[in-house]
Amino acid sequence: MASLDIPFVETLSEREFEHVCALARRQFGLDLRRGKESLVSARLGKKMREANCKSFQEYFRYVSRDPSGQALVNLIDALTTNHTSFLREPRHFDFLRKVALERMSARERLDIWSAACSTGEEPYSICFHLLEEARKQPFQSAEGAVRVLASDISTRVLSTARQGIYAEERVQGLDEEWKRRYLLRGHGPQAGSYRIKPAVARLVEFRRLNLIEKLTLDRRFQVIFCRNVMIYFDKPTQEKVVSQLAGYLEPGGYLLVGHAESLTGISHSLEYVHPAIYRKPAGR
Repeated sequence: MASLDIPFVETLSEREFEHVCALARRQFGLDLRRGKESLVSARLGKKMREANCKSFQEYFRYVSRDPSGQALVNLIDALTTNHTSFLREPRHFDFLRKVALERMSARERLDIWSAACSTGEEPYSICFHLLEEARKQPFQSAEGAVRVLASDISTRVLSTARQGIYAEERVQGLDEEWKRRYLLRGHGPQAGSYRIKPAVARLVEFRRLNLIEKLTLDRRFQVIFCRNVMIYFDKPTQEKVVSQLAGYLEPGGYLLVGHAESLTGISHSLEYVHPAIYRKPAGR
């Protein structure tokens, strides 16, 4: 436990803030900007005290010397905001069901990647929609026919996603029938919470991935969700990430970005379909 006599440091110095910016950009592609000094100071100040460090410089040394790399992951967890919800930006799920799945209905297996899955609401929402489309078949038939890779850079949010347990207010936007079909209501000590049913959870593989690193995945995907993460990257990093994602799309596959995001202004090989929806040309 951190010692109580460690002083609170209100604000990073200009040099220290620049050091954090460079580290975040180099390791994770994050584009921290001026005006965030107080927020970054507060969040890293908490991590500094948890590590029993008496200054930001000591904390930076602690992070750089940690052989496990976990201290660096904890630092990035502190700097990023993971806001998500079930069925967020529903037009993408409408597109998934009405367009993408129609065109891929003859496939034996559907591979989808939730590339910034946060606490898991997005990949589980994908599963709900896929299972709704497959309801004419026995529920168990979805296993093996559907695979959802869900990745994030944060070990903290991945831990929550794997558990698949959500407070009641987090699932309020779900239809009551979907709650009965896909969730287990908590009782006793777990009252007021819901757990994703095992048959749904088995469709999702959670993995920690850093999108700016060279990835070696074992398959291509028909649909990739990478929503509300590009806003953290500068233009060169956006191009690098989109290029890598496009490389893991099957020809004719779709990349979905956040509705507040756009690939306008960066070089890429994808075709524009609708706002926040892009397609990899057939034959590439």
